[in-house]
Amino acid sequence: MPLGARSVQGRLKEALQELREAQGAEGPQHPPQAVPAIPGSESHAQSSSSRGDEAAGDARASLQDTRRNNKIQLMAFLLLKYRSHEPTTRAEMLELVARDHQRHFPVIFSQASKGLQLVYGIDVKRVIGGNHTYVLVPTLGLTWDGLNEEQGRPKTGFLAVVLAIILLRGGRVPEEEVWHFLSVVEVYPGREHFIYGEPRELITRVLVQERYLKYRQVRHSNPAHFELLWGPRAHAETSPRQVKHFVRRHAHRPAGHQSVPIRGR
Repeated sequence: MPLGARSVQGRLKEALQELREAQGAEGPQHPPQAVPAIPGSESHAQSSSSRGDEAAGDARASLQDTRRNNKIQLMAFLLLKYRSHEPTTRAEMLELVARDHQRHFPVIFSQASKGLQLVYGIDVKRVIGGNHTYVLVPTLGLTWDGLNEEQGRPKTGFLAVVLAIILLRGGRVPEEEVWHFLSVVEVYPGREHFIYGEPRELITRVLVQERYLKYRQVRHSNPAHFELLWGPRAHAETSPRQVKHFVRRHAHRPAGHQSVPIRGR
């Protein structure tokens, strides 16, 4: 799997895990505290230093938890604005952040915007001359979001990820490779997902009917194997360049890794 695809996979897994935990669907959100050392085994100076290190570590963890919670709250707020077709302002968003953490708002806003794009496929765009006003639109120029009264969450992020997988594999990808990618982020065929619904139906029926994907049998395959390609609506509404930018925005590149060229269609 290309590095870009693995990077998006890691980010998506992390974002979905955070949202599950925020809904109380899984275990505790925070790791257990470290077991303290047995007193008397070290000098007083070492003990004081250790307590100081632990206090500093606790402070950092507390700040990270606060930022994380603020990010999830901001994502939920922006999702509500999207569903209501309403713009928002910087002042409105700042009200969600505790006063003593508002200096961290640029970081929180950046993280929430990335999470919203990756999970839900929603872009937060600043209105030019709008005095810190923002609108929310589907990402990559796509015009479908999968919203209806029964399934109330946008699925454009799912579509964007599938389009990226296809692009990174040279314009077509075996169906089993898509399911392998999605299984790592705990999205499985035949299993209802808390955001995306039933993913096999979404890929092989809904997105095919919407003409975003082509789902066809691989020639001369016996037993039959299937592959996925971009459909005509995907080609009409977005481009490889936009999808590559989407991948790069969410790519983790650890130190020591070199950039891997992304193949076009």
